[in-house]
Amino acid sequence: MKNKNTKNKLVIILMGAPGSGKGTQAILLSEKFNLYYFETSKILEEKFALAKRGEKIEVEGKKYSILKEKERWLKGELCSPPFVTFLVKEKIEQLFKEGKNLILAGSPRTVYEAERIMPQIEKLYGKKNIKIFLLEISPKETLQRNSQRKICELMRHPIIFSPQTKNLKICPLDGSRLIKRKGLDDPKTIIKRIEAYQKETLPVIEYFKKQKYKVIKINGSPPPAQVFNDILKHLK
Repeated sequence: MKNKNTKNKLVIILMGAPGSGKGTQAILLSEKFNLYYFETSKILEEKFALAKRGEKIEVEGKKYSILKEKERWLKGELCSPPFVTFLVKEKIEQLFKEGKNLILAGSPRTVYEAERIMPQIEKLYGKKNIKIFLLEISPKETLQRNSQRKICELMRHPIIFSPQTKNLKICPLDGSRLIKRKGLDDPKTIIKRIEAYQKETLPVIEYFKKQKYKVIKINGSPPPAQVFNDILKHLK
């Protein structure tokens, strides 16, 4: 049953290759529109950090080892879609009950996930209130940005590599130390992540189009402030 009261609801979905600036734009947009920044990667990190040896999650009759899913994730592979979808749907339901509007960065990651979470989001928030953006950068730029990217130690804010940020050692958002992500941003892992994006996530864009969602393409190469302004033009 659809939620008839969708007034003042908003869900923004940011898609794009690793390093396209989804995280940075999600932070800026969440502050601008008072949205909950829904980070699938953070949800996974939290689940992995608390996982006990042998702990499993059962989805659609199949059990998924949390630590095995963690191993896949650290190698740059996508986690099993049913496993991710279960966690995502659970979190979306919780946030809706709390009255929060959302911004999702990089999720849904697969068509499997899209087919299951988009009907849920549409039912809760209303299709007209879902805005989808695709941040486009070249594979070469993806590799360069990720290999030199840093995140802050406290809140995991991603800092896109640029001439302006290359010498930064402190996060401008919360003042904590900037660090490199071990494993995920190694060159070999980055290439795997790019391949996974092209194989598994790009088809999600076609799914959106078939379901009559408007996908707005944004050039992700300019500085974050310009990309942010380009997105805002479509949210007025």
